[in-house]
Amino acid sequence: MPPLFLHHITRRSRGRHRTRMLMTLACVIALAVPVASCDAGTAGAGGVSSGPTPAVPSAPGPAASASPGATATTAPGPATTADPTPANPAAPGRDSGPLPEERMPVGDLPGWRQVFAGDFTHGDVPVGAFPGPAYSAKWSPGYGDGTPDTAGQVSGGKSGYYPSKVLSVKNGVLDWYLHSENGISMGAAPAPIIANTSAGPHRPNSQLYGRYSVRFKADSLKGFKTAWLMWPDSGVWPMDGELDYPEGDLAGTFFGAVHRSGSTQNVFDVVQSNALFASWHTATTEWTAGRVVFFLDGTSIGSVTTGTPVKPMHYILQTESCLPDCPLPTAAGHVQVAWVAVWSKV
Repeated sequence: MPPLFLHHITRRSRGRHRTRMLMTLACVIALAVPVASCDAGTAGAGGVSSGPTPAVPSAPGPAASASPGATATTAPGPATTADPTPANPAAPGRDSGPLPEERMPVGDLPGWRQVFAGDFTHGDVPVGAFPGPAYSAKWSPGYGDGTPDTAGQVSGGKSGYYPSKVLSVKNGVLDWYLHSENGISMGAAPAPIIANTSAGPHRPNSQLYGRYSVRFKADSLKGFKTAWLMWPDSGVWPMDGELDYPEGDLAGTFFGAVHRSGSTQNVFDVVQSNALFASWHTATTEWTAGRVVFFLDGTSIGSVTTGTPVKPMHYILQTESCLPDCPLPTAAGHVQVAWVAVWSKV
């Protein structure tokens, strides 16, 4: 997606994400960039089902701006495909995550055809050389060095994407070395290369509906965040929607978000995980017609049924900073991904 389509100019209300399981937010931000969003606001819009609820091992199962004052629903929705990874025996809100050696799921699922399975067990790649010959068939490093990230589009480039200074493969994981140089905080936004299955504009990772799982952990780094997302191929935002999971500052908990399609305002629903980045977790987004379900370590934490996207989207592991506060100049640490698996709807 072109740099001006980067998402998430964030206005955060401190503490609300840790105390509310579900929040619906409506905000319109007038900025000199074409996209923006908020990740904090008032609770309670319709079409959200909170978790945790056990994943159901059966076949799996949009759009106008809703009133921020609508009441959240908690009744369980249609059955969804169980995550193929083992469920965490602890509650989703606890930071005990499954063991890091959990294997990458390979194979089709009921109602789903696997279109991508990528891990990082084919050798190390030093910083500055990713993806290299070992991973170039399956991975793109994403935006080039110096591309401003979401906040950087407003700050004049004080934060941005620098894959040559951030990405590497070591010890069987894809590694982001998040740090700052010369007053610029640096992230990266790699993307898996998925065979195009949509009828929309050709992209190497575009789908209409899909199931996305990622195995990850991160150091606690205030000011750096993940916004791993499905972004509309059209680039028409917020009208064509957006999905994010896991999203959040690395020093806190992460959540799933559905930015509603069909509206010129940025209205979105949030489902909290109450889990920290510091332990290994598997986050799965299951996107079908009229429904988005978020799973944490094999257990559903909630779903959204209002304003779900209806046009092709592409998947990016967008990792950035300064939303809203920039990291300290000395802050440095790592995000790690063990594998990514993707399925298309059949």
